[in-house]
Amino acid sequence: MSSPVATCRFCVQALGCAAALSAWVACSGCASKPELATPRSTLAPYDTSRGELLWAVAPLRNESATSTVDSLAISDCVVEAVEQVKGVRAVPMNRTIETMRALKMPLVQTPGDARKLADALGVDALVVGTITTYEPYDPKLGLALALVPRTAVMQSGSFTPAPTVDPRAVQSSATEIAPPPNAGEPASAVSELFDGKNQAVQMDIRTFAEGRSEAVSANGWRRYLKSVDLFSEFAAYRTIDALMQAETVRLATAAPLRGTSPSKATATPPEASASPQTRGE
Repeated sequence: MSSPVATCRFCVQALGCAAALSAWVACSGCASKPELATPRSTLAPYDTSRGELLWAVAPLRNESATSTVDSLAISDCVVEAVEQVKGVRAVPMNRTIETMRALKMPLVQTPGDARKLADALGVDALVVGTITTYEPYDPKLGLALALVPRTAVMQSGSFTPAPTVDPRAVQSSATEIAPPPNAGEPASAVSELFDGKNQAVQMDIRTFAEGRSEAVSANGWRRYLKSVDLFSEFAAYRTIDALMQAETVRLATAAPLRGTSPSKATATPPEASASPQTRGE
């Protein structure tokens, strides 16, 4: 039979080993925790020197082959995707729906409807679109979005009015500049289809997931393929990102047309090019 002293020494050693083991496990857990990563962000190609622009998203129309799609839930994903664009803020979907009810407008079907809704909301632009494909279990989601500008800053990308706009018509609001021509017509439009079985889409999802969730394993990003809500979040973000790329190209292409033609700016006036003798004649 062991003595009480020996028993106490054994207990002390056991407790010491247990404490050391707990500390080692805790340190191991800290060491194995993945480092934080900055998620990829989208930058709006507009002049934000007077503040961020305000957009609204009209509820998406369901043109897919299934009636089980939750159009409002996917529309909310688009609103969230707009909120992630640097330089742009979005009106909550509930406010947009309430305004449409007040206008007795069940859907945005014409350029006139888009212009009327944008005016009522007081936004710089309105995003309208449809759900073209929807399969919740594969998953697969197709989105078609169009951007309808309301103010001149959206049309030209700058607060400086285009030459066709009368400067006297510029209003006092930070972003409420004279309405662009062809009001209610889309400036840019994109259509995207995301198939969860496509490996290119899977690689894109893995990139999107970095920095947006704390992965518990190397394949933590695959949860975006198992949840239709997360997959819709990814699809909405990528479609808005494509829309911003289309807007960047549009503004870059239209930039030379808004300024003075280089040939006209550098052309020499006839009287300056004439010789003194000629002018004297």
